[in-house]
Amino acid sequence: MLPALTVDQLSSLKKTYLNILAFFLDKPVIESRYLRCLLKWGFQLQVGPADLSKNTDLSSISFSLPDDKVTRLEAIYHLVYMIYLDKVVEDIELEVATIYAEKLGFRPAVVSELFKSIATVASDTDKPWNVREEVLEFLKVHNL
Repeated sequence: MLPALTVDQLSSLKKTYLNILAFFLDKPVIESRYLRCLLKWGFQLQVGPADLSKNTDLSSISFSLPDDKVTRLEAIYHLVYMIYLDKVVEDIELEVATIYAEKLGFRPAVVSELFKSIATVASDTDKPWNVREEVLEFLKVHNL
């Protein structure tokens, strides 16, 4: 079981989610299967109008590429964590995660490697969720 999220952790997940959403909305056409996946994550995170820059105009959100490797990997970690929240991993979710990972400069396999890492953390329920610590450890182990 995944540890309960604090307000700050949920806020970090929502920030990552909105950046992923902006990335896909920047495309001239978004496939409906990607949109369904993005909407599912938004519902799981209970994203509301306040999270959309205090209005519901989706054109006001924009994609930003994180500056450093740790922050980019942290964004992928958040995405994989979002996928893992409902304990159901759909092929389309993996596809979206892989597209986003590649956009951030990572090879596609990083998504499955992060799933393994999160599953390990989830099985150790006494350990608090520290994304930065997990990401730094992940970078060391996988020589990224």
